[in-house]
Amino acid sequence: MSSMIVGPQPTAVEEGAKVLMRGGNAIDAAVTAAFVQFVIDPHTCSAGGYMVSNVHLAHGSAAGDKPFLLDGPAVAGSRVKPDMWQDIVIRPNPDGWGYFLQGNVNDLGYQSICTPGAIKGLGALLDRGGTISWKDALQPAIRIAEEGFPVSSELAARWKEPAAYPEASSALDAIQSNAEARRIYFKSDGSLHEAGDRLRNLDYAKTLTRLAAAGAEDFYQGELAERMSRDLAANNAFVTAEDLVAYRLREPQPVRGNYRGHGVATSQPPHGGPTLIAILNILELFDLSSFDHNSPDYIYLVSMAMKAAFADRNRLLADPQFAEVPLEEMISADRAMYWKEKIDANELIDVARGETGPPDTTHVSVVDEQGNCVSLTHSRGSLSGGVISPGLGFFYNNSMINFHPYPGNPNSIAARKGRTTGMTPTIVYLGDKPRLVLGAPGATRIITAVLQVILNVIDFDMSISDAVLAPRFDCQGERIRCQARIPELVCEQVRKRHPIERLPLSHGGLALVHAIHIDPETDQRSGAADAGAGGMALEV
Repeated sequence: MSSMIVGPQPTAVEEGAKVLMRGGNAIDAAVTAAFVQFVIDPHTCSAGGYMVSNVHLAHGSAAGDKPFLLDGPAVAGSRVKPDMWQDIVIRPNPDGWGYFLQGNVNDLGYQSICTPGAIKGLGALLDRGGTISWKDALQPAIRIAEEGFPVSSELAARWKEPAAYPEASSALDAIQSNAEARRIYFKSDGSLHEAGDRLRNLDYAKTLTRLAAAGAEDFYQGELAERMSRDLAANNAFVTAEDLVAYRLREPQPVRGNYRGHGVATSQPPHGGPTLIAILNILELFDLSSFDHNSPDYIYLVSMAMKAAFADRNRLLADPQFAEVPLEEMISADRAMYWKEKIDANELIDVARGETGPPDTTHVSVVDEQGNCVSLTHSRGSLSGGVISPGLGFFYNNSMINFHPYPGNPNSIAARKGRTTGMTPTIVYLGDKPRLVLGAPGATRIITAVLQVILNVIDFDMSISDAVLAPRFDCQGERIRCQARIPELVCEQVRKRHPIERLPLSHGGLALVHAIHIDPETDQRSGAADAGAGGMALEV
């Protein structure tokens, strides 16, 4: 049986496919692809970032066949204080990506950095179920960083995008704010690279070479850790050498749900999985197949289910190591019925503001010929956050942007606390066999995008390509937002019941789903990369 790998960056997908062709498994391919993504897509992911993976190991494997999660979150440094920013808040970001603060201290610069978890997470993932060596997994990324890679049109476009608001930062601001970033990402004449230009990052290659030789722990308590902590301390960062040494992965149980005879295994709090399950629970109480797909009534109903689940998420979701999260209540049948009754009665659903997480993330989905499955979402934060320590070559995350700056909230700042994210790597089962392996970048819109692909396959019997390609919409607050391919004639009807806005995008804008379908009868694999970016699905 064939293997399949899907992701937003064709070069990373191809390097992962080569691993599969050489006999590696899905974990080997996902880890290899992730390191390549670090190099070629530096604004969405990084060695200084974080990750969460959802893994199904096939029968006969050493670790068994139950899905498991490995979570390497970005956690606040030990020098933070809950009230340290409450007096410098300008306003919430209208798009939901955190808060604007004076001096952009939570977005740009050393105080925006949280302790990274991606390297420890990828190392543990390979140890848990991989078959290739750590050194071999890093070699393609090292080679690409040394030889250089052609700048993608998406990356070149990011560098030219202005900030969305006067108080916000752009990718260009991030590069300009840091001497190392300017040296790496500007050409010798001071101009930005254009699409197709070859970009080399020799410092990143040296960092990855050190990691390949010394192992993942070097990042936390070795030579790399020493170099990082020295620079962080010199620039008044909140992350310390002790935070790196003390960093621990999390291995929670997947959050599980059921939808029309299918099992759904997804990410745990403080990530997006509970919200996905809550929406599915509400929608299972309605006969969605009786609606025309993306009709006015369908869009309104699904949007209200989204809105209801986000009302609970925004009030209750937090890092469960720091707050009591009533998970069972949030995903219970009783809670779903409560919301169904409100939707049927056309009652107002009050959605409190929630911290959404950065939209600039990436993903890879893999299924190998043995049936091992990996859904891996990883990120470094938003396009800004432009800190690179001298000689290391990689951007740190800027995850402090997504904490609530006022104390007393579930997502408020605390030392070594993780903040809420929308990351929702998901595996859908029919019986004990995976049927869908999917995930996306795109902040909390990941949740609603993954949801719609699941609905498209299960309720509307779409192929995976059609399910991913179909126009999407999102509702997390006072407006429904939809892609421009949903006609105004439809929006006019929805608008009679709820505000709706068409985005100036036909594809993208609402998370980028990368999915694999496994036929429950033939075991045939098919994949689809979201048309909103330059991704690729590759069968080998």
